Amino acid sequence: MKRGDYTYIWQASDWPQWQFDWAALAQPLTEVSRAQGLMLGRLADVGLALRDQASLAALTEDVLKTSEIEGERLNAESVRSSIARRLGVDIGALAPVDRHVEGVVEMVLDATANSSALLTRERLFGWHAALFPTGYSGLARITVGGWRDDATGPMQVVSGALERQRVHYEAPPAARLEPETARFLAWANADTAEPALIKAGLAHLWFVTLHPFDDGNGRIARALGDLFLARADGSPQRFYSLSAQIQRERKGYYEMLERTQKGSLDVTEWLAWFLAALQRAVEQAQLGLDAVLAKTRLWQRWNAPGAAALNERQAKVLNRLLDGFEGKLTSSRWAAIAHCSPDTALRDISDLLARGVLRKTAAGGRSTSYEINQPTR
Repeated sequence: MKRGDYTYIWQASDWPQWQFDWAALAQPLTEVSRAQGLMLGRLADVGLALRDQASLAALTEDVLKTSEIEGERLNAESVRSSIARRLGVDIGALAPVDRHVEGVVEMVLDATANSSALLTRERLFGWHAALFPTGYSGLARITVGGWRDDATGPMQVVSGALERQRVHYEAPPAARLEPETARFLAWANADTAEPALIKAGLAHLWFVTLHPFDDGNGRIARALGDLFLARADGSPQRFYSLSAQIQRERKGYYEMLERTQKGSLDVTEWLAWFLAALQRAVEQAQLGLDAVLAKTRLWQRWNAPGAAALNERQAKVLNRLLDGFEGKLTSSRWAAIAHCSPDTALRDISDLLARGVLRKTAAGGRSTSYEINQPTR
């Protein structure tokens, strides 16, 4: 269908009769499926503990990045601890977790671990309430666990200063949300003709086009994408993060959404973008899997039979280094991370130098710094 006399796709007379070019999407679908197969093949050859660690890493990144897209930066250690506790994965000492972190984690884990469960309005309301436990978005009080009411005007996606705002998108009126969301949920729960990955892309687009909540629509749309991807994979465990890929391509993502929502109901271009981003997410996850495997090999070497056990402080700081430590590790930073005295930090470091776990960095300077002593092969 060509675009008629309307501004947004939800205003089209045949909304929401999605159309797309099957032939144009055949190759992207094949390439994504191949990338997924390669990853799952690698994971089939590792033990359950490694799969759990890979899933923990992917879910942690997913939670962090879906919030970061909206300008919120969560504490990575808190997110990882929250997920690890819920999945029963041992990561040593757990970091404190606040209610906001718990809410995002609850939503993402419910979407992925319970992907086969029916998608209902009550379930979506629960996700929304988990995202906004105080009933506020910033300083503004919002409707939580219910559809928006447009009491202050139509739902718009805008950018720019107040006096020069640009409207990128305007969502359907609140009065249409009950029938619109009912139709979406009926489609989501039905066995439809679309391939599972295509359905994931359509679900994301459809929900974010409805924009049914006062806030949190993007995060919930990405969780819905994760739900349908988990259904497509046939596994509750996640090993790649589409949200992380969207964050890496944030500008292109928003441009594609705006172009699609102002275009026709032929959404081939959106689906091609979605599948290509998904493929890049899986390929990026291969690098993350490499890191998990390398980390595991190091811990196996450090915990070899007959070797003295590392103390809790050493394990905590080494995990920080392996998870992507920013800056230089000095004895003073060790003391700050491990919550110990400078003398204790030096004893911990000296012990690890003697074991060959750490080495001094080549760079000089006023303070000696240390790094993981990676094996040469």
